[in-house]
Amino acid sequence: MDFLIRKATVQDMPEVLELIKELAVFEKEPDAVQITTETLKEEGFGKTPMFTCFVAESHATLAGMALVYPRFSTWKGKALHLEDLIVSQPYRGKGVGLALYKEVMRYAKQNQMNRVQWEVLNWNTPAIDFYENTGAKVLKDWHVVHIHSDEISKLATG
Repeated sequence: MDFLIRKATVQDMPEVLELIKELAVFEKEPDAVQITTETLKEEGFGKTPMFTCFVAESHATLAGMALVYPRFSTWKGKALHLEDLIVSQPYRGKGVGLALYKEVMRYAKQNQMNRVQWEVLNWNTPAIDFYENTGAKVLKDWHVVHIHSDEISKLATG
């Protein structure tokens, strides 16, 4: 299968949003995506970009994407967060995910990141196996914690 890994452009954001929605369905959260194409354009390509996105393009269609942003670890220093690595269903098992993953690691190395981190659902055994086979360590003792805007507002104003 022929595909090209490249940095996403603002014109890719409608298809990137469709990939994000596809991931939400896969993760059994079909109504969870609240962002819009405009949000992706503004936050990724505005005055202060909040993320970098890589896409896998096959015959003028996006087969997958990886979205990352910088973090800071009090233990390791500069770090990169891999928010999502998505391969559209018809392109799975064809090397697209590995190619995107390697591009993220190249980007991390070029930017002198000491760690790349991300989350994976405990039931997504193909992804867990994939990551572990690359040398990544899946931390079983940690829980992901989220607090959303309503609760943030309550705490910030109370």
